Amino acid sequence: MGRIVTQVKLTNFSDPDKSLLMSALVDTGAAYITLPNVWRDHLGKIEHLADIEVELADQSHKRGSICGPLRVKIGEFRPIMAEVLFLDIQPDENGEYEPLLGYIALEQVGAAVDMLGHRLVHVKRVDLK
Repeated sequence: MGRIVTQVKLTNFSDPDKSLLMSALVDTGAAYITLPNVWRDHLGKIEHLADIEVELADQSHKRGSICGPLRVKIGEFRPIMAEVLFLDIQPDENGEYEPLLGYIALEQVGAAVDMLGHRLVHVKRVDLK
């Protein structure tokens, strides 16, 4: 299985000068756009919507904060308004964080995962069934 990484830009509605541009790992097993808590202040004042408990891939549990909405631009797809999940995440051995791009935002922008080409592609139509 390959890794798909794409560019994501998050922008604060009330203060468009506050934004983050990042490379995010496409994770269809994750629901939300997931960011480390240490990045939260980079987006300025954003509304805290809820605290939730999440289960990670290793089956451990953490508390996270849902915040938003933010303007989200994923690659060349249309911009959307979305919530993001902030978690206490440890950086890797290089001190870098790996944000996740979950399936809710992917569905909102009309993106599908091309596993052979290791990329995101536009869906032809939205499935309402």
